Amino acid sequence: LEGVSGHPLQTLTRENHALSELLKTFQSTKDLSLLPTIRELSVHYAKKGDLLYPILKVRYGISGPSDVMWTVDDEIRDTLSTLDKESERGDAWMTKVEAVLTRAEEMIYKEQNILFPICAVNFTEEEWKGIYRDAKDYAVCFGVESEVWSDAEKTLEKTRPDAASHEGEVVMPGGHMTVDQLTALLNTIPMEITFVDADNINRFFNEGPKVFKRPGMAIDREVFSCHPPKIEPMVRQIIDDFRSGRQDSVPVWMEKGGRTMLVKYMAVRDAEGNYVGTVELVQDMEFAKKHFMEKEK
Repeated sequence: LEGVSGHPLQTLTRENHALSELLKTFQSTKDLSLLPTIRELSVHYAKKGDLLYPILKVRYGISGPSDVMWTVDDEIRDTLSTLDKESERGDAWMTKVEAVLTRAEEMIYKEQNILFPICAVNFTEEEWKGIYRDAKDYAVCFGVESEVWSDAEKTLEKTRPDAASHEGEVVMPGGHMTVDQLTALLNTIPMEITFVDADNINRFFNEGPKVFKRPGMAIDREVFSCHPPKIEPMVRQIIDDFRSGRQDSVPVWMEKGGRTMLVKYMAVRDAEGNYVGTVELVQDMEFAKKHFMEKEK
């Protein structure tokens, strides 16, 4: 599998080779400028923790890697982070750095000779394709760009949940929920949410108390009818800018009832970048103001 162009095991192995070379260079030169790049191992470890360990444990009952390697991953990452923050960098500090990098080198060996072979023996091609898809969300580490896995790319569009197998639910690329669950989720988000479609019609308000009132009768009405004459030109300009692509978001900070509020207008676009509407998000920012004021004391 490591020989398959773009396969997750190929990318993870290439990352290990790059890290191994970095560690060898550091051992011979003690060049501290290499440490920020070495610390990119946190991305590599995150991919293991999110994409490999859970499948082994949950689907195949193989808990060893998640119980042992995952803990060591965290210890290596946290130790490097702690050492990076220390200002005293004498011999004792360097000894600690060398010790944790030795553990990182040992982890490379364990991955290549224990973890990856276990995954290769157990994971199905469908699972590997799912890992390939999800790995796209992680940052590049050690300069190793993932190559394209052609077979996986051909099936990416087929990975979304099948609506027929989730009858009565709202099926989306990221999962599926009942209408009750989706409604409760949208009502739990600590914002006032308004969605206006591409025809400038109000289509949705979430429920709950609101600083800016949203009467139910406004649903299916043109959004401009909900604003006083002096505000309407601004609203038209914002939506026109979103539709044309001149802007993607407009933040407006204001004081309302003695509280600091952030009103954010954002263009909603589909996967192809087509304008499908505008969302207005109103958030009470008093919690943030209090947090930073207390931090400054």
